Amino acid sequence: MRKNIFITALPLFLAASVFSQNKDSVVMRNIANEIMLRGECYSWLDYLSNKIGGRLTGSPQAAAAVEYTYQLMESIGADTVFKQECMVPHWVRGIKETAKILTTESGEYAVNICALGKSIATPLGGITAGVIEVHSIDELNKIGKTGIEGKIVFFNGAFDETEIRTFSAYGKAVIQRRDGASKAAKYGAVGTIVRSMTNTLDDYPHTGAMQYNDSFPKVPCCAISTIGAELLDKQLKLDPKTKFHFEMSCQMLPDEKSYNVVGEIRGSEHPDEYITIGGHLDSWDQGQGSQDDGAGVVQTLEVLRTFKALGIKPKRTIRFVMFMNEENGARGALKYAELAKQNHENQIAAIESDAGGYSPRGFGVDGTVDKRKKIVGWKDLFLPYGMYDFSGDEGGTDIEPLQKLGTVMIGLAPDSQRYFDIHHTAADTFDKVNKRELELGAAGVAMMTYLLSEYGVN
Repeated sequence: MRKNIFITALPLFLAASVFSQNKDSVVMRNIANEIMLRGECYSWLDYLSNKIGGRLTGSPQAAAAVEYTYQLMESIGADTVFKQECMVPHWVRGIKETAKILTTESGEYAVNICALGKSIATPLGGITAGVIEVHSIDELNKIGKTGIEGKIVFFNGAFDETEIRTFSAYGKAVIQRRDGASKAAKYGAVGTIVRSMTNTLDDYPHTGAMQYNDSFPKVPCCAISTIGAELLDKQLKLDPKTKFHFEMSCQMLPDEKSYNVVGEIRGSEHPDEYITIGGHLDSWDQGQGSQDDGAGVVQTLEVLRTFKALGIKPKRTIRFVMFMNEENGARGALKYAELAKQNHENQIAAIESDAGGYSPRGFGVDGTVDKRKKIVGWKDLFLPYGMYDFSGDEGGTDIEPLQKLGTVMIGLAPDSQRYFDIHHTAADTFDKVNKRELELGAAGVAMMTYLLSEYGVN
């Protein structure tokens, strides 16, 4: 008898499943069409990039971006728009940095450098010293104090070109930028130079955050372009007595008050289940922050506009968050998670777009086995839009603090092969963003948001 009931019920189950998939396919096609035909994210990014510009935390530009996105969410028609106050670090670059390689036989060679975020300045007049080249923290530790004291340490660890995922190569190399200054200062170094975090050969120095360990002296730390790094490496091989001179006037100022900007569409059936999507408002000061992370900001806003334009009423509450201070402190992310915990919010899933506005290839998913299996099970719905790779587990810096609340982390995964060509450089400008690629990424985030709002993660 049970067998007959099962046989009878099975076709009904399959029919319901097919109907659901067809319904979802139609909604997702409508989302894609709306964005590709009437999307506004590209024009919003134009304004954010060209009218406001680089948005270093604590700067007037960062404050202007807060007001701009707040007003946009209100004009689009979010059910609620509010600001979350957070105190953020305020580091300033100062006047343009200068550097030169000093050889004993062939003279001086000017090279392009930039201060790393949170670095202290050099003394007035700069620092001139001999150079010791290393390719990893381990190599530095092996040399020790005898070979390093009184010198400038040159971290010349390049990207691993065998890594197909460029973010993996970045992850391996970036420890030099993050920890190198204090690791070198431990052995008596007077400063550090870090090869730019890129897999291309160019003359743009790539900035980024570094951090000091208060147990050791603070020494100035700069990034050198990869062309400059190759030249310095060559000169050191020809003449180990080659010296390096650099001058920087950067400084840390007192913390500034800033804000996350948050908009909501309340859920129609499960309003107490939250889906957070977002990107970060702040950027480095060298360029316009168009790929990092203006793209993620305007894609998030595009999801809000699209849901409103199509009259999509999500079953679960969607939060659209413009995070502040991802680049050098993640204070906005920490504040958002702190308040979510304090308010006992059930943050079921979070999506972050912070890997550029290039063609979307899929999503990284980080959650329990069952929850990940459910989300990856939607992959076939994304195939018509060129999104096929759900193999990664990357979420994002701004949503990571939510993980302690049991939130599933989802990261939009665009093609990353060109991302580190301009990452954290003066070349991160609006003209590097392709309108269609940006819109496809926004469509991907909107589709994933729709499915999460319909079906949850359990």
